[in-house]
Amino acid sequence: MHPRDIRIADYTYSLPEDMIAKYPLAERDLSKLLIYNNGNISEDIYRNISQYISPGSFVVFNDTKVVHARLLFPKDTGAFIEIFCLEPDSRYKDITTGMIKTHEVYWKCLVGKADKWKEKELHLSIPDHNITITATIHEKQSDCFVIHLRWDSDKTFAEILYIAGAVPLPPYIKRKADKNDSETYQTIYSKIEGSVAAPTAGLHFTPQIFEDFKRKNVSWDFVTLHVGAGTFKPVKSELIADHTMHAEWLDVSVSHINHLVDALSQNKNIVAIGTTATRTIESLYWLGVKVYLDPDIDTAELTVHQWDAYTLNGDIDTLTALRALTTYLTKHDLPRLITKTRLLIAPGYKWKIVNELVTNFHQPDSTLLLLVAAFIGDDWRRVYDYALANEFRFLSYGDGCILTRTT
Repeated sequence: MHPRDIRIADYTYSLPEDMIAKYPLAERDLSKLLIYNNGNISEDIYRNISQYISPGSFVVFNDTKVVHARLLFPKDTGAFIEIFCLEPDSRYKDITTGMIKTHEVYWKCLVGKADKWKEKELHLSIPDHNITITATIHEKQSDCFVIHLRWDSDKTFAEILYIAGAVPLPPYIKRKADKNDSETYQTIYSKIEGSVAAPTAGLHFTPQIFEDFKRKNVSWDFVTLHVGAGTFKPVKSELIADHTMHAEWLDVSVSHINHLVDALSQNKNIVAIGTTATRTIESLYWLGVKVYLDPDIDTAELTVHQWDAYTLNGDIDTLTALRALTTYLTKHDLPRLITKTRLLIAPGYKWKIVNELVTNFHQPDSTLLLLVAAFIGDDWRRVYDYALANEFRFLSYGDGCILTRTT
């Protein structure tokens, strides 16, 4: 079956509200870990995850950092307009460029109670920093607003969000963010600001786990994929063919691609921490295919579209594709690859790089669940049935699993 013909009704399950984790555990690595390997299911805790990763493996983490994307602007009536900052307007070449802007920025946003926004401008004062932020609607687009934000300070937009914004907890965590979420809804290795949601598989990792990796000769590296609000977007169409996959920014250095090439050349086990790291490194293959087939492709066209994995020539060797990509980037004097990916990984996908996946338990009717099903086939139901029956905690602040690929 082509992924276009998949019925989302075949990838759903009943998730009781009380199994959705509202808060994280006090110690990150005490979260439960389900182990799926060769069809067998067992359980442990994340503190012992190194026992389930082969010595000499190469592990890939996503080092994106969650920004305080929710801004609450007061109205004269005492009500509030919430502006949820999604991603930079197209006038900026990438998220980082937008984040370092000072004084003003144009940002794509969701606006809560937009019909109540009658004023030309909204103002948000931050007395402790002697800063006032002004918001105006620059443009209404089909699925968001472009908001012009201005502030009377030399601080960057990233700093402004940190000072004035709130942590954007997912909609299924039905509570307000508190001060602890600024730390707990962030991986310990987060670095590059730009996500509006955490790469949650990494929330369980601690310095002790990295020390355990060293003892087992497990190496690791970091890619960046900025998680967008679209990651929570359920598939509402009957067939996947009618679903529009959300786009997310990826940022990968040439040195990381070379590390990946070295690991693959040595036949190392490739472990992705999270669906975001998975989509990033699998996207690298398809970007490599594009430059291999067209070495003169314009850099502006070097993106991954939703159906590329099912229309491009996937018979090109993985190392050949990745080496073509590094050659292309070097030729164009690009030390980093910064682009967007809409890669849809669903049953029928032909895996190119990832052998093991560490991930949380995902929402029903989601593209993340489709990715898991593409990884372990119909056994995704056995895994989720086990987790439900054995009181695993679900979604962002919940427990997780390590899956060995079967497809």
